[in-house]
Amino acid sequence: MAEDQILGIDVGASGIKGAIVNIKTGELVTERFRIPTPVPSKPKAVAKSISEVVNHFNWKGLIGVGFPSVIQNGTAKTAANIDKKWIGTNVEKLLSEATGCPVYVRNDADVAGIAELQFGAGKGKKGTVILITIGSGLGSAVFTEGVLLPNSELGHLKFKGGIAEHYAADSIRKKEDLSWETWGKRFNEYLQHLELLFSPDLILLGGGSSKKFDKYKDLLKVNFPVIPAKLLNHAGIIGAASLAALNKKKTLTS
Repeated sequence: MAEDQILGIDVGASGIKGAIVNIKTGELVTERFRIPTPVPSKPKAVAKSISEVVNHFNWKGLIGVGFPSVIQNGTAKTAANIDKKWIGTNVEKLLSEATGCPVYVRNDADVAGIAELQFGAGKGKKGTVILITIGSGLGSAVFTEGVLLPNSELGHLKFKGGIAEHYAADSIRKKEDLSWETWGKRFNEYLQHLELLFSPDLILLGGGSSKKFDKYKDLLKVNFPVIPAKLLNHAGIIGAASLAALNKKKTLTS
């Protein structure tokens, strides 16, 4: 097991994905392995599925996990797209016990953002950079001069009488059968709201809708560049591994 390799796992609403990552280059050194997220997605069931991913790689070392929740000191504080039983659960402790490996956990959008700033479309970018992941909700990761503001949850901003992701997420586009033009105008309103609040220097778009960027890019009327993320489905895995490497380094030097 090479020192520059770490297992990254990305826990999503529909699937749990993992791969071994070269943390120096950001490249996957194995094929990505995916299994469905259990339904219902309760803690013990998800922990068992994550153990299956770990066993698939016969992995015995450090693990980084991107998880769909606000994570503080290893504990889940929210559960927007996963079973509510997770709230108050120490995710790091549960997954470490289930896998027999040291596990570091952080919000899934945050780890995707970490990957994009280290190895993807945000590499070398200065100022305030925001990653928005467009999927079942709107995830976010906010960086200023490369420093992460954890658990930003900008998809949950109060917006249009509700919250932003209930107005402009990809799941809403599908649920309401919106055209790309209609949805693109909605998403533009959301970006204009972020502009008012943050004055970003760059916004990166990840998640499913980022692959269809050409269908709505001309509808985005904001005073900063908006570009698709580069790492796509691998961002969560790569960022989770990078997070674990960073935490390992902090532990060794503290």
